[in-house]
Amino acid sequence: MPFDHNDHYHRLLLRQLPPGCRTALDVGCGTGRFARRLAARGIVVDAVDPAAEAVAAARELTARELSTRELTAAAGAGERPRFRQADVTQVELPRGHYDFVSCLASLHHMPFDTVRALRESLAPGGVLVVLGCYPERSRTDWAWSLAAVPVNAAARVAVALAERVRGGRPAGPGAVRAPVAPPRMSYAETRREAAVLLPGCRMRRLLFWRYLLVHRAPDGAGAPGGAGGN
Repeated sequence: MPFDHNDHYHRLLLRQLPPGCRTALDVGCGTGRFARRLAARGIVVDAVDPAAEAVAAARELTARELSTRELTAAAGAGERPRFRQADVTQVELPRGHYDFVSCLASLHHMPFDTVRALRESLAPGGVLVVLGCYPERSRTDWAWSLAAVPVNAAARVAVALAERVRGGRPAGPGAVRAPVAPPRMSYAETRREAAVLLPGCRMRRLLFWRYLLVHRAPDGAGAPGGAGGN
């Protein structure tokens, strides 16, 4: 499928970056496209994924793109994403280190309480963002899914036509796909767990069968607000 639901939300996720962001961790980085977008902003990025094939593709694609406009800022600073094959549930993350932690459509591959370790890796004022998936369980879930169907179809057609005009994408590391697993926690269950493990987080539904969860670490500027969203 040429239209990637996760890539569609990159701009939304980048808007969550805290001011002066210098360090980031991308969990479940896949072939590294979002990690590269972070690095292009001059951010030092650690990117981890348990799939060896995805990490190899991420490194190859990054090497290919270092001379492109997307990575000019990072290349000028001598930085590129630091890709590592690792299961984030099995490694010890540095405490209080990252200004930004992202988790794109990968949290449902791990125990949800992994967010505790991700939270503890945040520097003061750091931001954790989760672009998550959930199964349809309630009427509201199904209503959002139905609303997404025509938009998704139109987007797929538009992207497919654009690819045809450009002559299609050549086969290569960009064709590597991350392992797929069905999400098990409902939207309501995720909200309840997040309220306990990520006090003050914000969560809301998005189209294309996704939700956005944002948690900001305390920085002494004030108490965080309560969980919100639909």
